[in-house]
Amino acid sequence: MAKVTLVFAVLLVALGLIGFVGTGSQHLTALIPTCFGLALALFGLLAMSPSETRRKLFMHVNVTIGLLGFIGGAVEIIRSLIAASRTAGPNGIALASKLTMTGLLLVYVILCVRSFIAARRSGKV
Repeated sequence: MAKVTLVFAVLLVALGLIGFVGTGSQHLTALIPTCFGLALALFGLLAMSPSETRRKLFMHVNVTIGLLGFIGGAVEIIRSLIAASRTAGPNGIALASKLTMTGLLLVYVILCVRSFIAARRSGKV
């Protein structure tokens, strides 16, 4: 699961950089997916430990980061849509970036939970 974490980390870093460039490099908040990606990458690398205890710890840290990112992204999407209903409309690039980040993190959290359940059932814990 640590290797899967690194794949999602790379996707989030790329998403943040593309969003930042797409907004004309003016809005630093476009780099929020990059921050989540870097955090996942750091703890994903630490989860590649041969120690089972460390691996479990860092994968639980990663799924927590993913869950917080998903919740934060979902809240921001709702907030953006409410604000857009009062104005001319949502910022397309920002909304697409938020939706993509939220979707990626949802898939990541689901994969982690399934992996944790499978490990528990197989008796590896």
